[in-house]
Amino acid sequence: MRRQTLIVVTLLAAAACARQPEPPKAASPRVPMTGPLIAATVSMKAAWEFPRNPLDDTTLDTSRLSEEIRRGFRLFTNTPAEAPRLAPGGMACTNCHMNAGQRERSMPLVDVAGMFPEYNRRSGRLYSLGDRITDCFLRSENATGVLAPEELPNPSSPEVLAISAYITWLARDAAMGKNPSWRGQNTIPASALVPLEKLDMAKGEAIYTDRCATCHGPDGQGVQIGDKIAGPLWGPRSWNDGAGAARVYTLAGMIRYSMPYLDPGNITDEDAQHVAAFINSKPRPAYPFKDRDYRVEKLPPDAVYYTRLQTKLSAVPSSADLVRSARAEGER
Repeated sequence: MRRQTLIVVTLLAAAACARQPEPPKAASPRVPMTGPLIAATVSMKAAWEFPRNPLDDTTLDTSRLSEEIRRGFRLFTNTPAEAPRLAPGGMACTNCHMNAGQRERSMPLVDVAGMFPEYNRRSGRLYSLGDRITDCFLRSENATGVLAPEELPNPSSPEVLAISAYITWLARDAAMGKNPSWRGQNTIPASALVPLEKLDMAKGEAIYTDRCATCHGPDGQGVQIGDKIAGPLWGPRSWNDGAGAARVYTLAGMIRYSMPYLDPGNITDEDAQHVAAFINSKPRPAYPFKDRDYRVEKLPPDAVYYTRLQTKLSAVPSSADLVRSARAEGER
């Protein structure tokens, strides 16, 4: 029993945790792999496994670039300790991009650096890798909730540059401009999308209570186990309403393939959408620059925190519109 308890406490670190310890300098993982990625079916037992770990890479030297790659990895895996002002809720980058961005169907970042700059639909312009990382700090980490405008991170911020160095290092053998096959595989298939008006938040809450509350708590704020706490899914410490996870279908894809983390992938496409609708019916911090989003591209139907601002001015979109728009919108 004591051994089982110790395993559970240790493995909960990957489920969006605060006060995360420095990850161990592990060798190549002895777990099932899908190409260069830890397989999506692997559970919490591989929470701190890293197929590519710059802290162990003997080809890295004492140069400034090598030091920045290592610092970027530390920032990515332990953001609250390494950059507390940019992660006020206690979330780390690896909480969503699991295994330091090296896990299948958990928004892996291996070999993606060569795809930037790329068009960002939300902003309606080309994005550099630094732009994309900055957006994660501003939205998913909710840095906008605590910092003054002049203090907000930007593509030239030291933390952003260090994480850029790490992600670029993950793509050191990749071909420029070649999208890796594992990118974008954490989404619900278009054929399985349920129109928003048919999603049942009461059903989502029931599934949440049965499958998610053990770690995230009935109040969504995370359950304390030892020095770990599963990350909050709503409320002032969660991602803000301009984040990618604030979109129902985007969040559903994350839930579908990464959760529940003790048995990942053991949830249906439909149930993941009901749970996502329930979670995104809850209050969370407001992103202060939503008026700058979707000024060029059409507002996605699942961007519910945006559409709520417009419900008095426009009708609810039809089911056909929802499905057509969801197929066209691939942005996280």
